[in-house]
Amino acid sequence: MPSIYLDHAATTPIVESSLIAMTNQLAALGNPSSLHTHGRATRKTLEDARELIAKEAGCLPSEVIFTASGTEANNIALKGLYWAGRDNGKHLVVISSIEHHAILDPAHWLATHEQAEVIEIPVNSDGIINLDFLKELVAARGSEIAVISVMHANNETGVLQPINEVVAIAGEIPVHSDAVQSFKKTPLSFSQLGVIAMSISAHKIGGPLGIGALILKRAVEIPSLLHGGGQEREIRSGTLNAPGIVGFATAATSSHYNAVAVEGLRDRFISAVQSLIPDAVINGLASTRLPGIVNITFPGTQSDTLLLLMDAQRISCSTGSACSAGVHEASHVLLAMGHSEITAQSSLRFSFGATSTANDCDFVVSVLPDVIARGRAANLK
Repeated sequence: MPSIYLDHAATTPIVESSLIAMTNQLAALGNPSSLHTHGRATRKTLEDARELIAKEAGCLPSEVIFTASGTEANNIALKGLYWAGRDNGKHLVVISSIEHHAILDPAHWLATHEQAEVIEIPVNSDGIINLDFLKELVAARGSEIAVISVMHANNETGVLQPINEVVAIAGEIPVHSDAVQSFKKTPLSFSQLGVIAMSISAHKIGGPLGIGALILKRAVEIPSLLHGGGQEREIRSGTLNAPGIVGFATAATSSHYNAVAVEGLRDRFISAVQSLIPDAVINGLASTRLPGIVNITFPGTQSDTLLLLMDAQRISCSTGSACSAGVHEASHVLLAMGHSEITAQSSLRFSFGATSTANDCDFVVSVLPDVIARGRAANLK
């Protein structure tokens, strides 16, 4: 029986060129902050990688701040921009209701510990934020808003958000976007979006785990989340992970991801599911989406049961974000889109990537009807 991996939104296999580059750098000696020959050599390699990532992200090299993850980048941006705004008397944090927990949780931490008021922008049934709500909020309370954070693409449904419109509505209010899922999968340019800050991560694009970046406009200064050596613009301290950074840059500049091919597999899968299981609901189907993510509600099932049944067939998929795996609760994303607690817990996410094949798609489709039938039977007991 083949083993099928359809959870590329959680993490995707490391690209061979990235693995080789990272392995070579692991053997190189030198702390990039040291002034001797070994240190300077590592620093040059690191800065070359920074330039490559900046080019791919559509920003200046000086705007790339390396972090240990997309989660850290989100925390630095949201907390830093809030603290900077609070110094000017602003206490409102505005986020979308469908953010990843790496934004949702720090926002509510700020409310609990730092006197922030958090307001969530609602979304429609297709998963698109309500721009009229945001317009009214900015018109009424814009002078109180420290930061607005809206993700570029949702990690559970793949739905893209109108970030340019958010920036236009925000005016002088700082806007951050979590673009971890979007980077290298759909057209994305920091400078063209017009945001103040943007988060990206390596392991979503075929790079190594444990390395990400916050893209922050050069002229913007925010308080530090970590204190120490101040290696990254005095905003992020810590010895830089040169092997991870080199692996990140190599993955970012490779051409292994074919968005058209991945989208073709996604659409092939959706068509087959709709034909075989007519009452299945494709979430966010009417919206512009990332090429690889499909979120499907199967009425009369429990998603955790389906996940185990799929795993028994050696198929890896997901009930939502991997970062909240192991907690049996309804997806806040699907609830925000109008699902009930029951239907939100009857959904699976299938995410295709660069290594996915038509055979993968067809095998999953071949076993899915039986899995759903067994899942429904189990739910009736």
